[in-house]
Amino acid sequence: MLTINTTKLVTIERHISEEQSIYPSATGEFTAMLRDLTLALKIIARDVRRAGLNDILGMTTNTNVHGETVKRLDLISNDIIFRAMDHGGHLCVMASEENEELIAIPDPYTKGKYILVFDPLDGSSNIDVNVTIGTIFAIYQRLDPTLKTDGTMQDVLQPGYKQIAAGYTCYGSSTTLVYTSGHGVDVFTFDPSIGEFFLTFEKVKIPYKGKYYSVNEGNFHKMSRSIKAYIEYLKLPSSDGVRPYSSRYVGSAVADFHRTLRYGGIFMYPSSFDAPNGKLRLLYEANPFSFIMEQAGGMAIDEQGARILDKIPTSIHQRTSFFVGSPGDIEELVSFKELYS
Repeated sequence: MLTINTTKLVTIERHISEEQSIYPSATGEFTAMLRDLTLALKIIARDVRRAGLNDILGMTTNTNVHGETVKRLDLISNDIIFRAMDHGGHLCVMASEENEELIAIPDPYTKGKYILVFDPLDGSSNIDVNVTIGTIFAIYQRLDPTLKTDGTMQDVLQPGYKQIAAGYTCYGSSTTLVYTSGHGVDVFTFDPSIGEFFLTFEKVKIPYKGKYYSVNEGNFHKMSRSIKAYIEYLKLPSSDGVRPYSSRYVGSAVADFHRTLRYGGIFMYPSSFDAPNGKLRLLYEANPFSFIMEQAGGMAIDEQGARILDKIPTSIHQRTSFFVGSPGDIEELVSFKELYS
């Protein structure tokens, strides 16, 4: 990861306030909304660290809209974000992986001009074994920002290129927040002794090519011919020593994406015979990841080679195939797709 390792002591609140100064007409509403969101992320980070002590590991008896058994900490994280964001007057509607329908802002509260979509706890199947998990989010502006009414499905189902901010947290050996509002990608690290996110890397740039590939090879027999051929190609030694690539796969999308952003290479979640539309959710996983990756100089496409950020969602839980990473690696993948088309 090509970065500027900052020597300044900058909290995320100060960073967001400084970004606000770029826009002379800014009202501070967006800044206040992000302050509420970072508070929710701090609380989730605390609960993740204390999960075993608080007896909140393990499954509930519920399944979510995707038919997946819900972890207790999934529900807790979902509720934390809702309660932090529902009353600030900044949002008109929310959408979450854990809710089948849109999440309305309660009637006593003002409806704002922003929309929040989020995955409260990505990789939650890894909670019990202490593997890195995370929260993913994206922010949009409603179609008519002058309205003070409830947000609609049309407001939420906007293509990813209309995101005005996106980010994710990694809850691992440290809590890291990766964030962009369209002015490059910045990385913050949480200091629990002070209770603040501090800027640690500025304007992250992914290498043109990497040395790692990340994919669930347990599904290899279900993949298309072109993806199989590309994976086999990455394993073959090359005369210049660039290949073979090393395989890295955690199983938490947020962890696999973060490693790819840092070291380069490619993270793949292809479609399969039993999941022809892929697995990752477009709205609150693939879109925020793609916005961040493009801001860092990388690329993100689906299995047909279409830019993820150009895809128009048709439902809040729509799935997509997903290929993201260094531009040189994505371009090489596309050449395999063309060869086998």
